[in-house]
Amino acid sequence: MDFAPTEEQSAAQGLAARIFADLSTPERLAVAGPATDAELWKELCAAGLTAAVEETGLLGLVLLLEEQGRTTAQVPFAASCVYGLLSVARHGTDEQRERLLPALRDGTAVATGAFPARGGIRAGNTDPDTDPDGAGRLSGSVPYVPWLRDADLVLVPDREHRLWIVRTADPGVLTEPVETTAPWSAARLVLDGARGERLGAAGAYEAVLAAARTAFAGLQAGVCAGSLARAVAHVNTREQFGRPLSTKQGVLLRAADAHMDTEAIRVTAYEAAWRYDTGLPHGPQALTAAWWASEAGKRVVHAGQHLHGGTGADLDHPVHRHFLWGRQLDAYLGCGGEVLQELGDSLVKEGTE
Repeated sequence: MDFAPTEEQSAAQGLAARIFADLSTPERLAVAGPATDAELWKELCAAGLTAAVEETGLLGLVLLLEEQGRTTAQVPFAASCVYGLLSVARHGTDEQRERLLPALRDGTAVATGAFPARGGIRAGNTDPDTDPDGAGRLSGSVPYVPWLRDADLVLVPDREHRLWIVRTADPGVLTEPVETTAPWSAARLVLDGARGERLGAAGAYEAVLAAARTAFAGLQAGVCAGSLARAVAHVNTREQFGRPLSTKQGVLLRAADAHMDTEAIRVTAYEAAWRYDTGLPHGPQALTAAWWASEAGKRVVHAGQHLHGGTGADLDHPVHRHFLWGRQLDAYLGCGGEVLQELGDSLVKEGTE
């Protein structure tokens, strides 16, 4: 295993770090409220960072999402790249790639996904004799889909785990805004006989789900790193009884544990992404990354807030945003117990086979 980034991946990560640091400041985030930062999204796309994901792969995306997580930047980077760009590039037909990828590369179209899906959306008639273009009719609802209010396309799995591309502007598609812990421009998706365009063949659902888990684990690694960096800066400057808080053993141990948890999230996300990019089996590794992101991520953002003492209770303090994002990612990836059970089941199945 070699997780060392390529020259292209490192260059993209450095550029992303500069853009996020310049444009996703606590002051700008406070003004933006829960809305997506359209100016930041435009800048990222103009810099070619969305298009670069197609070349740098899932590991490259994880590196970019780490930088987003450090600043909790409010842009649909993870959703549009993993459910749109990478999914179409890997599982789409030549015609789909030619038609859909240009707008996804330059950010003029935004994609998201109705994942993770428990059971999926009910699919209607998909008989090619009656639907010559391979279209299906989809009905059902998903309680919340991140970044759906910004999306032009949404990737929807049905109950048989077939994937469908649905256009949010089409008849039969209703989006109802919902507020989640983190400001992700989320909405409830309701489909009533909506037209869906089939994407991929057997196994596409599992591959997309594994890629999404890995990408959002990478985002969690950045959220945790940002929370810990703020906590370290605070305890190094805050004094108690004439000494910095960072000199106290309890504080040192709590910060050290948070650092090790953050590194565990990062390295498991890197491994899953590397295996995905190299074509190796990666389902269990994606579940491992998701489990660390859920369980350890929760611990890190709690520690970040606790190490700020009373300051961490201030809802307007930047560290509170990391706490909200960390808990939202914990919920989105699935609670640790659920993920661990799924991982155990997959390992038993693999051993039996």
